[in-house]
Amino acid sequence: MKIATFNVNSVRARLPALLQWLQETRPDVACLQELKCMDDAFPAEAIREAGYGALWHGQKAWNGVAILARGTDPIEVQRGLPGDEADTQSRYLEAAVDGVLVACLYLPNGNPAPGPKFDYKLAWLERLARRAAMLRTRPEPVVIAGDFNIIPTERDVYKPDAWVDDALFRPEVREAFRALVDSGWTDALRALHPDETIYTFWDYLRQRWQRNSGLRIDHLLLNPAAAKRLKDAGVDKDVRGRPQPSDHAPAWAVLGSER
Repeated sequence: MKIATFNVNSVRARLPALLQWLQETRPDVACLQELKCMDDAFPAEAIREAGYGALWHGQKAWNGVAILARGTDPIEVQRGLPGDEADTQSRYLEAAVDGVLVACLYLPNGNPAPGPKFDYKLAWLERLARRAAMLRTRPEPVVIAGDFNIIPTERDVYKPDAWVDDALFRPEVREAFRALVDSGWTDALRALHPDETIYTFWDYLRQRWQRNSGLRIDHLLLNPAAAKRLKDAGVDKDVRGRPQPSDHAPAWAVLGSER
């Protein structure tokens, strides 16, 4: 099973690019972020015509997540990250697809830091840690995939010194990500490519794409049941270089059959 994550940066504006990528790479599951549309504006029919069932959790102008499944309908398990009933931002969705539990997230950016937005990010990370602790020990494979808005290490950013005060790279969020991995989650890309320079995001400004000045902020975390089935992982970097692209490229992992 190939599971991918792709921050589309507006699903309606990038629909042709999304459909092209789905046709070319045919992931079994695709987790999308930054839909930037209300639920009734989600292009479900076009996605279904491409061969995918879908669940989505939209929000006007900002945020929004979706889970697509090739040839089937994902079964909703959880809508919204538990732990704060007052949180109305559309950032989290879980679904079951062919025996695998997939959680799609769009973690808060947190800038400017320090400040209320950064406090919200840290609180969101605490809630995610609690949910992840519940999911980690599930007997079936579980994949948490999405735009984490976290640069885990200096290897994952083109110029670490320029990001030390940014909410994506502050010690608090890096420690939270490291704690997830240390608790038993496997970072799929790093597990198979421990020493490579891998980016998933390139800003539109200052020719960041042309200069390969990127960040790795899109991740797929695997619980032990999924990690033992990990066969391959990568980034569809060429998608970022196409006309009118998202500023992210899709990242993906392949799980083999159960041993």
